[in-house]
Amino acid sequence: MTNNAFNSNEIMGLTKTHLVAVGNDHFLHHKIAAAFYTMQNAAIQAGVDMQICSSFRSFEQQLSIWNRKWSGDLPLNTLQNTQLSANELNDIEKIHAIMLWSALPGASRHHWGTDFDIFDKRAVEQSQHKLAIVPSEYEHNGPCAALSNWIEKNAEQFGFYLPYAKYVGGVAKEPWHISNKKIAKNIQKHFQLDDLYAQLEQADILGKETILKLLPALVKQYTFNQGP
Repeated sequence: MTNNAFNSNEIMGLTKTHLVAVGNDHFLHHKIAAAFYTMQNAAIQAGVDMQICSSFRSFEQQLSIWNRKWSGDLPLNTLQNTQLSANELNDIEKIHAIMLWSALPGASRHHWGTDFDIFDKRAVEQSQHKLAIVPSEYEHNGPCAALSNWIEKNAEQFGFYLPYAKYVGGVAKEPWHISNKKIAKNIQKHFQLDDLYAQLEQADILGKETILKLLPALVKQYTFNQGP
């Protein structure tokens, strides 16, 4: 395991030593919690009830999502939100279909504690809308549109940004996915492909052989969102 300021076990979601609780079973990196609270309070003062709906996810949680999508127990969606059949895809097609919306275990930014998903709790409750976390909910007249607009204008002053602000050939546009720019960029610099390869090699992950062959390109295209 590489010895650096960012431990690979933390980067791959194998431990919670870098995290602090931020309420309702959510956890963030200890270095960003204060900045999150400051941003959240500013949003609330502006009339936007910004709350976290997903924060840290462990390697095992991400592995469960991956394997269920691979086997067809969870849906695979296109950019247009139409559903694909897992049984009709070859291994490479299935990997890219999964990673359009869900990260590879060990390579999810949610492992880092720097990244989290948000929604406008009060607006969703008032609209009696069942939140699905899809782009349309954050656009136009969607219940989280005001939140999305506020984030686009104000997140940067609190040290946050949208790593998947637009689709560039990797992860689909995710207007709900917020990241602490400084810490996340530092983690990205210390990301160790060799450690991830070793972890996946011993994991019970479906599609393992093809994943390992494509691993460097997959991390670049999706985790770092640098396009194919």
